[in-house]
Amino acid sequence: MSQDDVVISIRNLVKAFQSTDGTVVRVLDGVTFDINRGETVVIMGGSGCGKSTLLNCLIGEYDIEEGEISYRTKEMDAPVDIAGMSERQLNAIRKRIGILFQSGALFNSLSVSENVALPLQEHSYVDASIIDIVVTMKLQQVKMLEHRDKRPGQLSGGQKKRAGLARATALDPEVLFYDEPSAGLDPVTSTAIDELMMDLSKKLAVTSVVVTHEMDSAFRIADRMVMLERGRVLKLGRREEFEALRDAKQDTLLSDDERLIHQFLNGAGEGPLTDADGMSEFEKLIVSGAS
Repeated sequence: MSQDDVVISIRNLVKAFQSTDGTVVRVLDGVTFDINRGETVVIMGGSGCGKSTLLNCLIGEYDIEEGEISYRTKEMDAPVDIAGMSERQLNAIRKRIGILFQSGALFNSLSVSENVALPLQEHSYVDASIIDIVVTMKLQQVKMLEHRDKRPGQLSGGQKKRAGLARATALDPEVLFYDEPSAGLDPVTSTAIDELMMDLSKKLAVTSVVVTHEMDSAFRIADRMVMLERGRVLKLGRREEFEALRDAKQDTLLSDDERLIHQFLNGAGEGPLTDADGMSEFEKLIVSGAS
C-alpha cells in the first residue's frame, strides 16, 4: 500500500511508568507499525504486555516519552503527529474517531438514546430533530432501537456493548477503537458482537483497531494482527500468518518468538511464556497496576 493509504503511523513509540520503588520501566519500547485505511487490526498479547497502554497513547490519553503517532484523516493533506498537541488540537482529531470501551461506559443517568445523542449535542451544530433521526439510524444499525428509552442498568452486557457502539459511531468516525469488546460476554453474544463489528466496518467503511486477548474473536475479525510482548512488537502480519503459526507442529517452530506466539495462540500451559523463573521489573510494574 502507498503512504496515502496509511491512516495511523506509529514510529519508535516509547511510554514509561515509574514503579513504587522509583524504577522507570518502558511499558512500550520502540513500537513501530502502520494501520491502513479500511482494515481491521487486532492488537493482542498477554496481560500486561502493553496493549491497553498503546490504545491510550493512540487516542491521546497518555503523553509519550519518545516517538511519533501520526494521523492522516481524509481531509488532511499530510500526516499530523499528535505527540505534544494541545487538548484543543487533539479534540479536533478525536471527532474523527470513535471508541467502544470495555464496559460500554454508558452514563447511567441517561437513556440509551440520550447516550447516543450526547456526542452529536456536544460536537455538532445540527437541529434536535436531525439528532433524533441520526440516533434512530445508529440504534437501528446495532439492533437496539426497541431499547432506546431504557437506562443502562436495564440492559444486558451485550446490549450495553451494542449501545456503546451506536454512540461510538454517532459522528461517523473514520477510525473505531475497541477495548476488549468481547470481555465479559458469553460465546454466543461475543460472536454476535464480532459479526456486528465486521458488518459496521463494511457499511461505514471505517478503520478498526481492536485490543483483545480473546483469540476466537481475534481470528474472526482481523485482517492483520499485532502481537506485543513486554512492550515490543513481537510479530506483525496478516491473520493467515498467525493461523499458520497457531496450527504449526511444535517441531517446526524455528525460534523462541515463534514458540512463544504458538503458546499464546493455543493457550498452552507450557512454553516460553511460563518457563521463566521469577518476575522481571516489567512484570512487577504490571502487577503493581501501572499499565
